[in-house]
Amino acid sequence: MKLAVVGGGSTYTPELIDGFARLRDTLPIEELVLVDPAADRLELVGGLARRIFAKQGHPGTITTTADLEAGVAGADAVLLQLRVGGQAARNQDETWPLECGCVGQETTGAGGLAKALRTVPVVLDIAERVRRVAPQAWIIDFTNPVGIVTRALLQAGHKAVGLCNVAIGFQRKFAALLDVAPEQVHLDHVGLNHLTWERAVRLGGPRGEDVLPKLIAEHGAAIAADLHMPREIVDRLGVVPSYYLRYYYAHDEVVRELSTSESRASQVAAMEKQLLEMYGDPALDEKPELLAKRGGAFYSEAAVALASSLLRNTGDVQVVNTYNNGTLPFLADDAVIEVPAVVDGTGTTPLPVPPLDPLYAGLIANVTAYEDLALEAALRGGRDRVFKALLSHPLIGQYEYAEALTDKLVAHNREHLAWA
Repeated sequence: MKLAVVGGGSTYTPELIDGFARLRDTLPIEELVLVDPAADRLELVGGLARRIFAKQGHPGTITTTADLEAGVAGADAVLLQLRVGGQAARNQDETWPLECGCVGQETTGAGGLAKALRTVPVVLDIAERVRRVAPQAWIIDFTNPVGIVTRALLQAGHKAVGLCNVAIGFQRKFAALLDVAPEQVHLDHVGLNHLTWERAVRLGGPRGEDVLPKLIAEHGAAIAADLHMPREIVDRLGVVPSYYLRYYYAHDEVVRELSTSESRASQVAAMEKQLLEMYGDPALDEKPELLAKRGGAFYSEAAVALASSLLRNTGDVQVVNTYNNGTLPFLADDAVIEVPAVVDGTGTTPLPVPPLDPLYAGLIANVTAYEDLALEAALRGGRDRVFKALLSHPLIGQYEYAEALTDKLVAHNREHLAWA
């Protein structure tokens, strides 16, 4: 079995490598190729990756290359984890929207649109090249904004599934609170990528006892603290929203906080510098503790489980980003949603979803409409398409803001926009 990681020079990669090593019985990789144009980072990450495999006794080989087609040729699965423009572009995404009084965030609002415009054309080019040299390969997309990127891949006819670590993060957190194995926890997780709610937490299987009321009653304060939301909101909703919902439920508060604090991109850039120095130490043969602060918790477990289900035809239930296909009846079939699905060698089949409260369905429909327009702007370009996408976003919604944000988005991303 051959896997390739595009963006293999990422500081995330040792987390993935650690999972591949620990879970080799679940996903028996024989050849792993890390692909990245940044030769200096790739050398450091590749060296640590080999040492992790060696320490844990993994028999597979790890190679590195800047040549995309050589790296992915013949692969059974290709994982995408790239950031077009790097942390510098992310820093811009997190700052210029604040000048208009709007949230600055890399996947939500105007910053998220900027990332989509930079990313979709690059990912589609990579996918076409994968199709030429590895037509059998599954593409697993961890590149944000995952919902929009996955939809672009699916509409272009690629064998693609989107992956996010929010659901597995909740699963592991709830399992710890309940003192049970993670495999015993099944989530009624519904929504779009970075716009989801946990409506039930079932023990033992998808139809097991719902213990979410118990979790909220006994651990509501801790859950709310993790979300940076008041306990009262979690109690009143009776569900657990993802922490990305704070950008919607407490927009103005978040803008005030972001306007007076260091950007997350700046924090991550400093962390990455420190991590790369660690990775260069020939004595380091395990992922450092600092990596946990970088983000992407449990990414490796989610990636291994998904790749195993696709390549070994296991039929497991996992939370993925995939076509709606009637699952949420108020959305088009080709909308991409994030829900539990049966995953096997043929792809993904979403499980039935009980009807949604209008409080959630309305926001999902609104953001899906924005994603429709965002993808159109990413594929076809043009200032008017950018303006319409911004105007449609529930965090913007005013033409004065949309106009100003369009100017700023284009100005800060001109080098990445072929039409600008």
